[in-house]
Amino acid sequence: DIVHRLVRRPPQSEDEIEWSPDNRTIDAGSLNGIETVYHLAGENIAEGRWTEAKKARIRDSRVIGTTLLSETLAGLDNPPSTLVAASALGYYGDRGDDILTEESPPGEGYLPEVCVQWEQATESAAAAGIRVVNIRIGIVLARSGGALAKMLLPFKLGVGGVLGPGTQYMSWITLDDLVNVFHYCATTDELTGPVNGVSPGTVTNKAYTKALGRAVARPTIFPMPAFAARLAFGEMAEALLLSSTRVEPRRLSEIGFVFQHPEIDEALVEAVK
Repeated sequence: DIVHRLVRRPPQSEDEIEWSPDNRTIDAGSLNGIETVYHLAGENIAEGRWTEAKKARIRDSRVIGTTLLSETLAGLDNPPSTLVAASALGYYGDRGDDILTEESPPGEGYLPEVCVQWEQATESAAAAGIRVVNIRIGIVLARSGGALAKMLLPFKLGVGGVLGPGTQYMSWITLDDLVNVFHYCATTDELTGPVNGVSPGTVTNKAYTKALGRAVARPTIFPMPAFAARLAFGEMAEALLLSSTRVEPRRLSEIGFVFQHPEIDEALVEAVK
């Protein structure tokens, strides 16, 4: 199979297709006959403080881009059979100890509002008969990027510790498992709509901290109080670091998906190798 990439510049090879969400343009003709579309584009939410301009970029990069792609796919003479689109656990917001499944309603606040609009942006594709799966992605454990990459250095230096109260739940998934989830959703016709892209081994921040300390063989005795996290990261701290989201991958479990790394200790050891 040939894999084509959407790029925001003039194509440099036959496997590239040009698009510009900012200008609402896309090379629709090159999408005709594509079998499956994977859509993960969006502004990085964990880089920089959340100014109003940053929050607008986070929202618009997801909603405008997804709307453009979905409406374009819906209008093709030979549309794809499947669109697998990224969403996020931000859909649920800060929910304490509540166990959350795909049936749970959205939370309140900025991130839930963004995720609701993000998922709604795929509705034109679904209305055209394209099977749409919205994967609500948790914290991705990967050495090369994301939250774990930012945490590794302080933890290796022995200055890592619990964030805030440490009782907040973190719903995570390894990069290997997430790639498998996307492929599984693309090839499993029974799956449509929201799918929680998280491991079944959801843990509190305190448990995660201790597991990461064990994985790098360092103590974890330097906590970051909630007020310090808010001072350092602003609104992002409340939404990403201090909120509690206890999510189950119920639909994946019911349909028989097998996780390679279902438990946090083994997952972190594998991720930091």
